[in-house]
Amino acid sequence: MYKNFGLNKKEKKFMADKKSKKSTIGLRVAAIVLWVLAIVAEVIGVLVLFGKIQTPEAYMLYFLIGAIVLDLIFIIIGSQLWKKANHINPASEKNAFAFWLQNNLGVIVSVIAFAPLLVLILINKDADKKTKTIAGIVCAVALAIAGVTSYDFNPVSQEDLARAEAYFNDTTVFFTKNGKVYHSHEDCGYLKNSKEILNGKVKAAFEAEKSRLCKTCAKKDGVTNETLLVQE
Repeated sequence: MYKNFGLNKKEKKFMADKKSKKSTIGLRVAAIVLWVLAIVAEVIGVLVLFGKIQTPEAYMLYFLIGAIVLDLIFIIIGSQLWKKANHINPASEKNAFAFWLQNNLGVIVSVIAFAPLLVLILINKDADKKTKTIAGIVCAVALAIAGVTSYDFNPVSQEDLARAEAYFNDTTVFFTKNGKVYHSHEDCGYLKNSKEILNGKVKAAFEAEKSRLCKTCAKKDGVTNETLLVQE
């Protein structure tokens, strides 16, 4: 069903993806550590806000914004690691709550890491209007950014991976580092201008967060969303 078209090696560089046996434990531990650091940054922000950590009054706003920015950095990096782990070792859809929780944990942590601080900023009676306004806006924007970047718009389940592995078996699929999908045909038009193409079993594509089959390749193969996850 799939042919090897032998692309010109001078134009294309193929590399086998070797991450298929990679454990997710390190990714999840790192994500949790970063999330804990994010909450620590939030606590520091609260302490600064209520004067428990002494700062020059003229610089309190800057310390508060610094805590919020650190909070956001830790959340974003932690959530990206968590989402990556979810694609390498996805949850099963059989337990709907566990599946939802694993794929939305980053969003939940984002709310925990920003919402309390935002509320305290808005209700604090001792902070001046300028501090409350600017810090409140910065915190609200950070909450929105953290939520969006932590949300997985293409969650994957164990069943999705199992269906793809059963369908492709040992067939090689192709994908690029910055692409969003994988391809079953190495002569696909969407790969034409790619200088570096990764190839491997479909599990390697899932691990690289390419869980959907290219719509052009799917059309060639007669595949629909009822069979596999297909690019919309």
